[in-house]
Amino acid sequence: MAFYLAKERDADIAGSYRRYQDYLRQNKHRFPIGAFALATAIWWQLPKDRRCPHDCPLENLTITEVRGNEEQKITTIRIRLLKYPNTIIELFYPRVFRFALRSPSSKNGLRYWRYDEFTVSRSGHIIHEIEWSGSYNGARWIIEASDIEFQAIPK
Repeated sequence: MAFYLAKERDADIAGSYRRYQDYLRQNKHRFPIGAFALATAIWWQLPKDRRCPHDCPLENLTITEVRGNEEQKITTIRIRLLKYPNTIIELFYPRVFRFALRSPSSKNGLRYWRYDEFTVSRSGHIIHEIEWSGSYNGARWIIEASDIEFQAIPK
């Protein structure tokens, strides 16, 4: 169930924001710490803040499998965004359980990070859904992970 993505914002931006924040508060005890901190940070929603991903182009995406024990590999994802003019936003998912990266057309790239929201799965993992400015053609990523780590790195 989406709360604060393009469809919900287009229908009722203030109401969708309120419903999303209510959902976050009601489920605080279920959220991993990093994801809850980002989802509820005021600056995360303020496009002019250097830490906000809105309108950032993708610099790179790295999916890595690291060896856990002898039989297990752990998938990690690192996303780097360029926040003009002088900041790199880095999101790191230390243990990924599932992901879907959908972009029916990448002819001109993904363009810019448009909207995102965090929800929590029944097993207590975060589900981070990201829409790119090309979302009119379905550019959408869904990442289910143990948590998320955030950095804003001066360039």
